[in-house]
Amino acid sequence: IAASCEQVSEHPLGQAIVNGAKEKGIELSKVIDFQSITGQGIEAALEGKTYFIGNKKLCVKQNIDYAEYEEEAVSIANKGQTPMFVGCVGKAIGIISVADTLKETSVEAIRKIKELGIEVYMLTGDNETTAKAIGKQAGVDEVIAGVLPEGKEAVIRKLKAKGKVTMVGDGINDAPALVTADVGMAIGAGTDIAMESADIVLMNSSLSSVSGAVELSKATIRNIRQNLFWAFFYNTCGIPIAAGLLFIPLGLQLSPMLGAAAMSMSSVFVVSNALRLRLFKPRSVHCEVSEEIITELDEITIEE
Repeated sequence: IAASCEQVSEHPLGQAIVNGAKEKGIELSKVIDFQSITGQGIEAALEGKTYFIGNKKLCVKQNIDYAEYEEEAVSIANKGQTPMFVGCVGKAIGIISVADTLKETSVEAIRKIKELGIEVYMLTGDNETTAKAIGKQAGVDEVIAGVLPEGKEAVIRKLKAKGKVTMVGDGINDAPALVTADVGMAIGAGTDIAMESADIVLMNSSLSSVSGAVELSKATIRNIRQNLFWAFFYNTCGIPIAAGLLFIPLGLQLSPMLGAAAMSMSSVFVVSNALRLRLFKPRSVHCEVSEEIITELDEITIEE
């Protein structure tokens, strides 16, 4: 029932349920009147019945009695997992545990971000117990749980009073916060609305790209400052000489052709310095290639 209702959901937890059902060979049914309830769950009609799948907030709002599963939900949350209630006709008929597993690269990626002098906050709509368990594993500085989209936006506005804020998100619920932040970064595998709301779209699903984007941004600013310095220095020295500054004391004049060539070289220097960014490689982004891929590439090279 849950997997059938979640088929059209874009939420990662919903997709996890669908994938789990498919792995078990469960045949899914077609649903109608699907509705996503922000920060709470979903509502969908299946075979003439209306089902609700989501957290405790959804159960309370829809007057669903979940007392039978409350103890199990607490146990699930204490394990760092997310309990999702399945309700119908005012009563919970089941509970599903969905685990937020950390990617192998996430802990290292967050460590690299913190090394850049950036505080890392985790904003989530999940319950506080589950969120803190995941946040502790990931190594974030602070966890803010149980927040709706407008709640995330409010947190971003509050943090902006302390300094510049970057928001990284991938879902519909993250869109308002992505717009509000000084810099919004959308995960490449996220929803379309998240990518449209963001200033930067990371082309993969790895958090290591966040620190890489920050490093590239800093390198770009350094490059701009270098170009501005040399451009001003070059013109500050060159223009007075071209105007005849050295003619009276030394009798030296600058040929117009030499002046034009010098000016062109100034542009070449600035552009060449900017092109150095093409060689930039973030220190915090690592690419691991398996031995199988290396062997396959070697075979292709030999055949060619």
